[in-house]
Amino acid sequence: MRNKLIVLLSLLIVSSIGVAGPKIENWQTKNGAKVFYVNAPELPIVDLRMVFDAGSARDADKPGLASLTNSLLDEGTGELSVDQIAEQFEGIGARFGASSLRDMAVTSLRSLNDKAVLDKALDLFSNVVAKPNFPEKSFQRNRKSMLVGLQVASQRPNSIASKAFYKQVFAEHPYAIDGSGTEASLTAMTRQDVVDFHKRYYVAKNAVIAIVGAVSRAQAEQLAERLTSGLVAGEAAPTLAKVKALSAPVMKRVNHPSQQTHILVGQPGMHRGDPDYTTLYVGNHILGGSGLVSRLSDKVREQRGLAYSVYSYFSPMREDGPFTMGMQTKNSQADDALALLKKVLKEYVDKGPTEDELKRSKQNITGGFALRVDSNKKIIEYVAMIGFYGLPLDYLDTFNAKVEAVTVEKIKDAFKRRVHPDKLVTIMVGGDK
Repeated sequence: MRNKLIVLLSLLIVSSIGVAGPKIENWQTKNGAKVFYVNAPELPIVDLRMVFDAGSARDADKPGLASLTNSLLDEGTGELSVDQIAEQFEGIGARFGASSLRDMAVTSLRSLNDKAVLDKALDLFSNVVAKPNFPEKSFQRNRKSMLVGLQVASQRPNSIASKAFYKQVFAEHPYAIDGSGTEASLTAMTRQDVVDFHKRYYVAKNAVIAIVGAVSRAQAEQLAERLTSGLVAGEAAPTLAKVKALSAPVMKRVNHPSQQTHILVGQPGMHRGDPDYTTLYVGNHILGGSGLVSRLSDKVREQRGLAYSVYSYFSPMREDGPFTMGMQTKNSQADDALALLKKVLKEYVDKGPTEDELKRSKQNITGGFALRVDSNKKIIEYVAMIGFYGLPLDYLDTFNAKVEAVTVEKIKDAFKRRVHPDKLVTIMVGGDK
């Protein structure tokens, strides 16, 4: 019986490793947009995502401009008002979405693949993205909403800590810009700024289109051409500067009337497509990325009871995004918790994980792979990411094999080269000792 159980477990592990990702095809539209397509005929649904290199890293001297522009896309187009746009999407059962990050601005559509319904959804979606008219009233209302949001965020210790952390880690790099803007930048912003930003960055050569659903390759090609027909070709956004490594540690304490101190510690980490990506990903899973079974959780939470939740993660972006460790703890024990956090990191960088930790981490990562691609919604997020960052089309197919190839020595080598415990940004936001 025991031998049968071992065989069964081995088959399950092999099966999880061998799970293939969806087949991704790609091409360009006539005006230069990159298209990435996956045929998913199981459901009569089409998911679309148009991603532009138009995130807050493009705000320059107008923090908040990318986010404000993105929020105004569905506020009016042609003769349609914001309410009419919403009613038309709802009337055909389609869903429109928009969001803005540091690297990218995202627009999305989900629709039935019925021709009559899809045609209406595509026409409305393409007009909203390519031909918004940015009504002055909507501009004023959304800008005011962002200003109110700034006031609310200024009272939240986690928001205060996050903004200070990015500012110290990235200094003068565009990633230091917070997408929510500043009171000064939003107050000075005009509708024309939004119009100009959209005209520059919401163009075909600066766009990636992801299509996942029950449409053929031929239909997908026609769909992509329709989506981009209203976009000018334009030019891709210029290359971002490289993120500079920290030359010295930084410590910043912010007094705040809270019972707990919010702590963020980190430095520049890695980028999408980084040669060390998989090794650092698996290594961090052991350190602080696997929840309550991570080493940080064991040392800080279980053994010392200094924090309910403690974590670490890499946020890879087009250029090196942050490596972040964080927790919340009582004000009276904040210094002790911080000292232990840094001690655990240094020991991990010096000695690396154990073979048992690595084995359990690999099983957890590869065993959960199928759940990461079990819906069109999840697949299209991956497809859009692969297209936007120029990752290999077999990224999902080879993911588990690359995880299995990680060794303890590779993790030790990568962490010693890429993580520097003597050059960390430390942000503490909380009450006085």
